[in-house]
Amino acid sequence: MIDVLAKHEAVPRYRLIIGFLAVYLIWGSTYLAIRFTIETIPALLSAGVRFLAGGALLYAYARFSGAVAATKLQWRNSAIIGLLLVVGGTGTVTWAEQFVPSGLAALMVAAMPFWMVLIEWLRPEGKRPITSVVLGLILGFVGIVILIGPIQVAAEGISGVLGATALLFATLSWASGSIYSRHIDLPESKLLSVGIQMLAGGVVLTLLAGITGEFPRVNIDAMSLKSIGGLLYLTIIGSLAFVAYVWLLKVTTPAKASTYAFVNPVVAVFLGWLLGGEEITLRTIIAAVIIISAVAVITIYKDKKPAGPAVDPQKAALAAAAAACELE
Repeated sequence: MIDVLAKHEAVPRYRLIIGFLAVYLIWGSTYLAIRFTIETIPALLSAGVRFLAGGALLYAYARFSGAVAATKLQWRNSAIIGLLLVVGGTGTVTWAEQFVPSGLAALMVAAMPFWMVLIEWLRPEGKRPITSVVLGLILGFVGIVILIGPIQVAAEGISGVLGATALLFATLSWASGSIYSRHIDLPESKLLSVGIQMLAGGVVLTLLAGITGEFPRVNIDAMSLKSIGGLLYLTIIGSLAFVAYVWLLKVTTPAKASTYAFVNPVVAVFLGWLLGGEEITLRTIIAAVIIISAVAVITIYKDKKPAGPAVDPQKAALAAAAAACELE
């Protein structure tokens, strides 16, 4: 198998920076956008429309740009990832925000990197996380706890059982889909693959909206401009962040890609201050410093390669060819 670190080193640094910024900043703003959207638009239906529209645009653009059509196996694999990431992950978070405050949702989602590291470790031929990754994850979680504050969460008076269970499921589903996507045969075009994932997820979310009785609750006249704007933002801008995340999963490690879960709550807090007039306290500033430091520990640290015999190029090529055959 091709070494993940080798892939990482082959990618220009500026592209990695752009990818991480897109995932950090755009996804950090989606908590607020989702909240605005579901104020007057049913949750599952809004998510279904968002991903159907975004998926159709990405798929059409990829095909018109010359992307090779996906095989049946690649369609199936992409659809499975769509169920895990789009339906189980984002769709569940959207639904849960009807019952839990944004702070609690951010705190629960922040635990997702732990699931990713654990799943990657426990899967067949999985890798044990290095010490710096473990320390960075712990440091990041401490920063999240300081930022949100368990006392503040408890004071909001939310029973939390239904919402917390949904968010826990969402983080597990997202982590599983993220790991799964790294070890299967997918279309060569990232845009085509993401388009299929979003289409599959959008279809299922729309069906779930119908099953749960959301269609009769649709009232176009009652939809606010804020909700419509939030839906458009999630559909267009949010789709770009989804593409960036899937790309990062291919060129870096799961732990590094998942660091967005530490930064997003910070972005959400600052957006609340900027757009909602919320106060930024000293605790917020301290937490932000800790969280950014945790991201730096995880993303900047370079693994030290142990000294050993040189790799035979011919054997490496044969091994790569064998691995490729296993995926077909």
